[in-house]
Amino acid sequence: MMSQMPQLSACPSCEEPLESGDRFCGACGYDLSAVPAPPDDHPTLTMNGSPHPPEEAADVDWPVVPRPEGSETPPALHLPTDLPGTDSGGTPLPSDAEPPPAGSPVTPAAGVRFDRPPEPDEYPLQAPDPRVAADPPTAGEGVKVCVACRSGRVDPDGYCENCGHAQPRERDHMEQELGPMAAVSDRGLRHHRNEDAFTVGQCVLPDGAPALVAVVCDGVSSATRPDAASLAASRQAGEALLAALPQGTHPQAAMHEAIIAASHAVNSLAQEPATAREHAPHQNAPACTLVGSIVTPTLLVVGWVGDSRAYWIPVDRSSPPARLTEDDSWAAQMVSAGLMSEAEAYADERAHAITGWLGADAYELEPHTASFKPDRPGVVVVCTDGLWNYAESAEEMAEVVPPDAVARPLHSAQVLVGHALDGGGHDNVTVAVVPFPAPPQGAVIG
Repeated sequence: MMSQMPQLSACPSCEEPLESGDRFCGACGYDLSAVPAPPDDHPTLTMNGSPHPPEEAADVDWPVVPRPEGSETPPALHLPTDLPGTDSGGTPLPSDAEPPPAGSPVTPAAGVRFDRPPEPDEYPLQAPDPRVAADPPTAGEGVKVCVACRSGRVDPDGYCENCGHAQPRERDHMEQELGPMAAVSDRGLRHHRNEDAFTVGQCVLPDGAPALVAVVCDGVSSATRPDAASLAASRQAGEALLAALPQGTHPQAAMHEAIIAASHAVNSLAQEPATAREHAPHQNAPACTLVGSIVTPTLLVVGWVGDSRAYWIPVDRSSPPARLTEDDSWAAQMVSAGLMSEAEAYADERAHAITGWLGADAYELEPHTASFKPDRPGVVVVCTDGLWNYAESAEEMAEVVPPDAVARPLHSAQVLVGHALDGGGHDNVTVAVVPFPAPPQGAVIG
């Protein structure tokens, strides 16, 4: 039977080098006798990582939300009905009363990449090596037990002393519920590690009003250490917001400065010894996208760089939902400039290349911020493209968000992550669910 096994140079699950005749990966325990077909993945890439950078996009006038000039300058406020749901190219979605015109290239779920070959629903943990003794010693009380064989002790390096299986990383699946909001992040079904990160927090404004903060970051897969970049950016942005808001800084100005602080944190990761990157030290610098939200009793502020998104979902589903952010992506620029239809842009191999990101090799940093003053309760969904690839438009996202999201934010975040995994889980998935308006500290929602 060994002669029928595929000859692999690296593990298809964790990319660990293999030797001839290996039946299991020594790093993660992957069963090499049943190797699935390689996935047709679409990772997040920066424009300078795209194989064919489009010269025709150089002069595109990409709309940028005006940044505040100072903490005393109030931002322009908008009702959520002033910003109807849009597709990935910024095109307003048709309402029930206005059907799309005949021949329109926009179709339901346009831009969602469902054109992949059939994929397994998940990668289950491999069975223990049959060469191991049938009756292994049982781990003692208080000792971490292997998730694969459920009996062996896990050594300090994270491997089972019985079956040798590598234990899941701490970041493979993370959940946090903080007061009235919650966030969930998952590795997904196609990546060997989770390169997303999030931070949620709450504080009190000088007037005693509560403020809720959520920051979600997506590591750029083509960059070095994308997981470190997303973690550094989310933490730094969250810390900056929670420090500035209680001091009276206007939320929109605080968001702008938090994105800059996050950028500095990611840039510092590129300051490594010369031996780390012998050629072009900034060509493959750590990088990530960022999207964040601040919710107070009267104001909703969002900020972003890249293609992670924020959506507004009202409690009253008869009211229109809205997408609050515009992607910094090649596809969005092509559609915005009128150079391609949305269907054409998202069918291109460069569709998911981003034109804005945090990192030492990024172009000029342009933090986008916007503020809104909703006139009704709802939730803000802050997420990476690992989720919105499976619920691209605001209306599609509203259909997936549970009706009781305000009262059960953690459950709602779990449902949203599950929706992405059920759809294929081809990317890391991270989402935060934040209610609006922010309830008083200690208030019970629902």
